[in-house]
Amino acid sequence: MTNPSDTPDDPDAAAPAPAPPLLIVDGANVVGSVPDGWWRDRSGAAERLRDRLVAYARAGTAELAGPVEVVLVVEGAARGVASVPGVRVVAAPGSGDDRIVELVAEGAGRTCLVVTADRELRRRVSALGARVAGPRTVRG
Repeated sequence: MTNPSDTPDDPDAAAPAPAPPLLIVDGANVVGSVPDGWWRDRSGAAERLRDRLVAYARAGTAELAGPVEVVLVVEGAARGVASVPGVRVVAAPGSGDDRIVELVAEGAGRTCLVVTADRELRRRVSALGARVAGPRTVRG
């Protein structure tokens, strides 16, 4: 005999937890938003940004309550930057903007915030339902 609580229609059965909100950071754009010499060491600048982003995985941002899944998209000389606990680094094989748009599309149905100042990218991800915020959101 089966237990009624074993059936999928049971209203008391635990539903799977929804995916956390998604915070996607345009690494090149955010790093380039402050003229602090980042161009001399693009990979190091991306690593410093990645390390600052770890705190947002738990706390979220002013626009997005935590915990959140943080994705840093890198391109060019920063492609070798590795992920760390709390921040997944995605190396764009070509355009970082195109990879960000793909990530937003893959996360359809999830709350998503893209951090960039790039106007065209903001338009593209907004059309897919993502919210956008400027680099100061994660630069402190």
